[in-house]
Amino acid sequence: MDKQVIAPRLRRVTEQELQKLRDLPIEGVAERIGLQVSRHKCLCPFHDDHHASLSFSTRRNTFCCFVCGAKGGTIDLAMRVLHKDFKEACRWLANEHNVILTEYKPEEVKPPKPFDPTRYQRYIERPWLNEEARKFLFEERQLDERVVRWCRLSSFKDRNGVPWLSIPYFDSGWQLIGVQYRNLVKGGLPRFRFPQGSECGIYNLPVLNLLGAGESLYITEGCSDCWAMLSAGHKAIAIPSATLLTKKDVELLSTLNTQRSTQFHMYPDQDAPGERLFLQLCDVLPGLVHHQLPPGCKDFGEYYVKQHTPYF
Repeated sequence: MDKQVIAPRLRRVTEQELQKLRDLPIEGVAERIGLQVSRHKCLCPFHDDHHASLSFSTRRNTFCCFVCGAKGGTIDLAMRVLHKDFKEACRWLANEHNVILTEYKPEEVKPPKPFDPTRYQRYIERPWLNEEARKFLFEERQLDERVVRWCRLSSFKDRNGVPWLSIPYFDSGWQLIGVQYRNLVKGGLPRFRFPQGSECGIYNLPVLNLLGAGESLYITEGCSDCWAMLSAGHKAIAIPSATLLTKKDVELLSTLNTQRSTQFHMYPDQDAPGERLFLQLCDVLPGLVHHQLPPGCKDFGEYYVKQHTPYF
């Protein structure tokens, strides 16, 4: 097959991936960047603004300033506010919202390789936690060791000596379908990385095998909150974003809701994106129960740590 046939196919895949970034809630992106959004408006960062002239359209998923004329979508907002070029803005959005983005390279004629679980099987069978990982999991996060073993968390250091936490994703039958790497030192490096072909949608699907009819299942907004919820004694899964749920994921949740009478619960993060995720999930799970975090706790992981940190 010649290059003229292959290149358009790669371009269509790339457009699909970029569309995920364009479909991210515009107000959520603005808040991640650091803008203070209230009633669909905020101070415009593109001119000396004192009257919140930058408006957001949630229907069109765009921003527009009626004073300086700045306008666009999610990628445009990241480019202009963060002073990044198109590629850098896309990488930033993908990193912040756990979107797996494959960079488009027109000179490549081979399709992306599928995820190969055999490359990572030995780390799962013999997990090892370095000092940085143990500090993060047991000192900072106060997690139950049984949860860490259940989730089969492991760690490693790259060739530059940077420690990473390895977070495997399984389907409900414990088949490895993806891996997420979490940077344990940050410092200018990406927070997350994903090996090629990883499927990182709903996290901790094997817990569904332990779920009885009519039993409660907690939905969290990330792996860290899921570990905290499991350590607190609840069955839990994690969903990074409702906009990233596949049709298969939606069907799975709907089946649990209708056929097994699963009672879904959620502690949304104490911010606008957290509440927005809850409302989006309500469309899939009408009976989703909202739990309010106490003041001063931005997410369930922080709430859990405060409950398990001794006071002196």
